[in-house]
Amino acid sequence: MTTPHGAFDTPAFMAVGTKGTVKGLLPAQVAATRTQVVLNNTYHLMLRPGEETIAKAGGAHRFMGWPGPILTDSGGYQAYSMADINDVDDEGVTFKSIVNGSRIRLTPERSIGVQNAIGADIIMAFDDCPPSMDPSVGPTNQTRIRIAAIRDSIKGGYDHAARLRTANERTVRWLERCKKAHARADAQALFGIVQGGTDLEARTWSAERVAAVDLPGYAIGGVAVGELHDDIAGVTRHTAALLPEDKPRYLMGVGYERDIVAAVLAGVDMFDCVLPTRNARNGQAFVREGTLRFRNARHERDFGPIEVGCGCAACDPAGHGWATPDGQPFCRAYLRHLFMSGEMLGPMLLTLHNLWHFQTLMLDIRCAIAEDDWPGFAQKWPRAAAAVPGQDAIA
Repeated sequence: MTTPHGAFDTPAFMAVGTKGTVKGLLPAQVAATRTQVVLNNTYHLMLRPGEETIAKAGGAHRFMGWPGPILTDSGGYQAYSMADINDVDDEGVTFKSIVNGSRIRLTPERSIGVQNAIGADIIMAFDDCPPSMDPSVGPTNQTRIRIAAIRDSIKGGYDHAARLRTANERTVRWLERCKKAHARADAQALFGIVQGGTDLEARTWSAERVAAVDLPGYAIGGVAVGELHDDIAGVTRHTAALLPEDKPRYLMGVGYERDIVAAVLAGVDMFDCVLPTRNARNGQAFVREGTLRFRNARHERDFGPIEVGCGCAACDPAGHGWATPDGQPFCRAYLRHLFMSGEMLGPMLLTLHNLWHFQTLMLDIRCAIAEDDWPGFAQKWPRAAAAVPGQDAIA
């Protein structure tokens, strides 16, 4: 995919830099993980430092020192994730600011205006993201969504099917308003977002109407918010098949390796997720065999690298020009010490490793596509391939 700030290869995994930074890393270090595109968040940057400051600095690329492509989310997900402290109506969303508690109004026009000022290469339409499943019976990690559902029930009763219909209809109307408000179509690609939860009929309704609006690309939103892997894969397969084949397809907020592989097989081109960076800050490393938790005592006397054969700057410092004794990697015992001591170097090293891990996954996926060698991919990534529904077709 080509943008005003360079091209990136697809399928692509975008590193999340919500507030204008991939936490703990210099831009050059992010690039050294083979990351080609990063994601910023409109809601957070609108609150602090404000889009006017970013625009006066020359746009997000100059402001954060990142020369490559940037995508901005619209703020629609924050309307979902903070549902207990906001109010949604047909015109937009009224937020309670997480900075100072003031009331903030975000409409489709306001979201696009902020994104135009920030200057990302790809911007997202402002959408109404509903709970993927009925929050009264849904996943236990959607506490804030359940609180909002209880609040709405007190007002007049929560009806999940009705909520999906309302969200779908708003999302289409808001998309049309976003396209009309978009003042920099020559420099910024606007993507529309398909909603519908885990209801495949609702997904079909949304996909048909969102795809009817001519745009440079389309996204699948409202997944990976508590569903099981099979639900994510099923919704993705169903929805991706309804989107234009000649336009990029973006699965928002995904995810684990197995979810990415399943989505690529369904025809998805772009991904983002906080997993590699957030989990790194909490002491968790992704490796091909699973995950490692560096607060566990088992690593106290383990002097091996995070992962044998990994080419990241933590596992192969010499390969990145880092001077360590005899070019040796940072060992697991040292990583555990850093986390147990609260030293910032621990999260930095694991962030480098985790981003390298996910970019290696994407590189191997692109090679499997180019060479039509999915059996070879399954040998390199057995856990990721084994979790894919119908994986016999690739293994």
